[in-house]
Amino acid sequence: MPKAIWNDEVIAESDDTVVVEGIQYFPRESLREDVLAPSDTHTICPWKGRASYYTLTANGHTTPDAVWFYPEPKPDAKAVRDRVAFWKDVRVEA
Repeated sequence: MPKAIWNDEVIAESDDTVVVEGIQYFPRESLREDVLAPSDTHTICPWKGRASYYTLTANGHTTPDAVWFYPEPKPDAKAVRDRVAFWKDVRVEA
């Protein structure tokens, strides 16, 4: 089952991931709430839409903007609705 691992802890796990452009998107509900902090960062993908971010923080460790999601994805990107993806020092294992 795919897992997202940050600081040697599983922060998301699901057998219902979607791969888009080589990135695994996990269901939003699979992501642990206790490691999330809101972020004001936003970026634009031409075909997916406006991305929003979370910062990961726990046990004295912080990784800004390590989780992204599309609150209102464009129609062609509906597969990522209600899903999150990871980067920076988050490792995704299948």
